[in-house]
Amino acid sequence: MPIDKYTLHKDSDTEKWRLEKEGSDKAKRTFDRKEDALKDLKHAVGPNGGSVRIRKVDNTIQEERTYPRSKDPKSSKG
Repeated sequence: MPIDKYTLHKDSDTEKWRLEKEGSDKAKRTFDRKEDALKDLKHAVGPNGGSVRIRKVDNTIQEERTYPRSKDPKSSKG
């Protein structure tokens, strides 16, 4: 079963960090600081987990994390 995919990025209008599920424009969670978002990602994606693409302020990809780690695809480099 495929895992849910999310993106964490900074909203230039609100200056908040938004966690959005792929295919949705609605934020699942918003955070005032990126550090707060990174600390809470495991909880924010929920009990089914998911893959989170983390973007920098300039919108380039910083890294990708999978929660729980047991759902990380074996073919990934990370």
